[in-house]
Amino acid sequence: MASTTGSGTAPLQRFAVLGAGSWGTTFGKVLADAGRDVTIWARRDRLARSIDADHVNPDYLPGVHLPATLHASADLDAVLDGVDAVALAVPSQSLRENLVLFREVLPPGVPVVSLAKGVEIGTDLRMSELIGSVGRVAASRIVVLTGPNLAKEIAADHPTASVLACTDHDRAVAVQAACATPYFRPYTITDVVGAEIAGTGKNIVAVACGLADGLGLGLNTVASLITRGLAELTRLGVALGASAETFAGLAGLGDLVATCSSPLSRNRTLGARLAAGEELDAALAAMGGQVAEGVVSCRSVRDLAHRHGIDMPITEAVFRVCYRHLPPPGMIRFLMDRPHSRE
Repeated sequence: MASTTGSGTAPLQRFAVLGAGSWGTTFGKVLADAGRDVTIWARRDRLARSIDADHVNPDYLPGVHLPATLHASADLDAVLDGVDAVALAVPSQSLRENLVLFREVLPPGVPVVSLAKGVEIGTDLRMSELIGSVGRVAASRIVVLTGPNLAKEIAADHPTASVLACTDHDRAVAVQAACATPYFRPYTITDVVGAEIAGTGKNIVAVACGLADGLGLGLNTVASLITRGLAELTRLGVALGASAETFAGLAGLGDLVATCSSPLSRNRTLGARLAAGEELDAALAAMGGQVAEGVVSCRSVRDLAHRHGIDMPITEAVFRVCYRHLPPPGMIRFLMDRPHSRE
């Protein structure tokens, strides 16, 4: 029988990771390197066999050798049998349909670690809210993992720090103990709202930074976008009940710096492609099946901001480039021509 978490309970040893993309596979590697028993669920049997037998994920982490102790299967029931915790690693906008499949077989009582970053289009639900309502998982069981988590760097054992957010702090601490390695240092907080808004919004700001970079603009422009992006994400988060402090930490500033600066960032890369004149559909297709969450998040976060009366000009500008045919140089003019105000 699967164990639960909290003070005085057994440590989390057996993990299931549902989703075999780059981040799901990387987090599975982290858990395996931390000494856990880990099995990844892959929808395609061919990919599951490649991870399990050949210790590679050629579709999402080419060139990375995975631990022999990391297993994979396309049999969902077998993957979930007897686990102590589950990590959900599917894209945000397909999470609902996957939860309909998962909820009938998710083990009761175990922690559910959310790796997805986004706000659902049409409902404005954060991922933890979606897991709670559709997956029928109590909020106290949901642990949100966020921070500067570029999958390829972590898969290469490059040191990073991350954040685990849960309303039940003991549960976050239990997951923290289970996934800490010499190269992966997790911290804990209880501000789930702040962690999720920061983790979602940084992808939007990264698209804006990619647009600026593609236009040949310099570091002043990128630094301004990162700083003002942080300000508008903080405004939205605080309006939703988050702590402003969260946005100054790893979940906010840390994730922004990594995602907005690295050439490994899918969102920054997408912005650069758009600045080079590619149409949105072509730019997305060129990414080979990898998801740039900022494209969908700019729609859902914009809706959320409008509903709460929060001014988010960078989010609005990225939305206009992606969905209103605003030319990339027009994004800069839109931001620079706004009425002057206090910082």
